Amino acid sequence: MKSRSFDNKKVGYIFIGIIVLLFIALTSMKLGSLEISYKELIIGIFKNSNEGSISIIKDLRFPRIIIAILVGANLAICGVLLQVVVKNPLADPGITGISAGASLMAVLVMVLLPSLSNMKIILAFGGGLFSAFLVYFIAYDRGFSPIRIILSGVAINAMLSAMTSVLIMFNSTGISSVTNWLNGSLATVTWSDVNVLIVYSLIGIVISFTFSTTCNLMSLGDRAAKSLGIDINKQRIIISSIAVFLASISTSVAGIISFVGLIVPHICRFIIGSDHKYLIPFSGVMGSILLLIADTLGRCLFKPYDIPVGLVMSIIGGPFFIFLLRRSMKK
Repeated sequence: MKSRSFDNKKVGYIFIGIIVLLFIALTSMKLGSLEISYKELIIGIFKNSNEGSISIIKDLRFPRIIIAILVGANLAICGVLLQVVVKNPLADPGITGISAGASLMAVLVMVLLPSLSNMKIILAFGGGLFSAFLVYFIAYDRGFSPIRIILSGVAINAMLSAMTSVLIMFNSTGISSVTNWLNGSLATVTWSDVNVLIVYSLIGIVISFTFSTTCNLMSLGDRAAKSLGIDINKQRIIISSIAVFLASISTSVAGIISFVGLIVPHICRFIIGSDHKYLIPFSGVMGSILLLIADTLGRCLFKPYDIPVGLVMSIIGGPFFIFLLRRSMKK
C-alpha cells in the first residue's frame, strides 16, 4: 500500500507540472511587445479571424509556444538519457558537442544546400550522431570519466562551431538570420516547423518511455545490469541514439540551446526520485516549463527587443553548471 501511494504521489507531481505548464503557456500567449487581454486571447485561440491581435496569437505566439514546449521536453529527456548512458551527471547535448554537430549540418543545408531543406532534420540527426561518436570515442578509456567527456565535448564543440562559423561566412546576405538562429532563437518559427517537429518529437519521446526499465537497470551499474541479462554496450548505443535524435531534431528547428538537459534532470531527481518510469515524463514537463519561461523572459524583459532563448538559458545554466562541476570534483 505504501509503495502504491508513493507512486500515486509521483503521478500527481507529473499532473501538477502539466497544469502549471498550461497556465504558463496561456500567460506567455498574453505577454509580449503587444500585450493582449484574456478576452482577445480566448478569441484568438478559437476564432478563425485575421484581425491584428488575433493574427499575432495564431501565427506568431502560438507556434512559438508549442515549439518551446516540444524543444524543452526533448532536451530535458535527452539529458536524462545521456546521464544514464555515460554515468555522468554533467552530460548535456550542448556540453557534449551533440548540438554543435546537429547545428553544423543544419547550417550547411541553410547556407549551401537549401534544396535539401525538407531533409534538414534527418541531416541534423546525422551530424549529432557523428559528433556524439567522436566525443565518446575520444573520452573512452576502459570506461567513461566525467572530466574526459566534458573535455572531449568542449574540444569537439569548439571544432564544429568553428566549421559552422566558416560556413556562415559564405552566406553574407543572410548572416544575421543564421546567427540569430544559432543563438537559439524561436522568433521565426512557423506552423510548418510545428507540424514537422511534433511528429518527430512524439516518436522520440514515446520510444524513450519504452526504455525506462532499461535505464533503471543501467543505473545500478554495469555489473548488476549484466547479471540481470542486459547487453550494456548494445543498450548504450540504442539509448544514446535516442538522446541524439531528440537533441538533433530540436537543434535543427530552434538552434543551439544549452543547459536544459543539464538543469532539469537534477531538479527532477530531487523532486521525484530516480525511477525513470516517472523521471522521464516529469523531466519532459519540467523542461517545457523551463524553456517556455526562458523564452517568455527573452520576449518581455527588454521589449521590444527579443533576446534569443538560447542566450537566456546560457545565463541561467552557466552558474548551475559551475556548481555541479565543483561538487563532482570534490567527490
